[in-house]
Amino acid sequence: MNILSRIASDVQLMFRRPVREQYGALCYRLKKKRSAVEVLLITSRDTGRWVIPKGWPMDGKSAAAAAAREAWEEAGVKGVIADEAIGDYHYMKGLPEGLKVDCRVRVFALAVDDICKNFPEKNQRRAEWVDCAEAANRVQEPGLKKLFLAFEQKILSGLPPIAKNGTTGA
Repeated sequence: MNILSRIASDVQLMFRRPVREQYGALCYRLKKKRSAVEVLLITSRDTGRWVIPKGWPMDGKSAAAAAAREAWEEAGVKGVIADEAIGDYHYMKGLPEGLKVDCRVRVFALAVDDICKNFPEKNQRRAEWVDCAEAANRVQEPGLKKLFLAFEQKILSGLPPIAKNGTTGA
């Protein structure tokens, strides 16, 4: 590597901002026949694009607990959240000052068992339950698309088979 390339590389590293970390909830439920997974998408407040509930770390809360809190604040859902992340993805977060920062979102699966009528951001977002393929089509972030598709396979592979009479097989 010549000296000019080395200097240019060092200057880029000096001005590179560190990756910020957020925690997100992949909120899901099983359809009544237990043969399909639905996930919850919400719109972002600023651009209206489809996203999952996510936010910054919270003092005194684990990453999973912070993701669960964001799911309630942004989408009005509660449930059982996994202790371990199912994966992560990156996106560029626009800040109020006009800057964009690289964010890594650690994603935790949240099995929804309660949908609240009142929650902090109720009138600021739209929410829709969709299948994982539709969710992957709607979101912009390539890493989140992959997470939806992998999640569906993981959940469905863990379900008991459906018997022909509609009951679960043993």
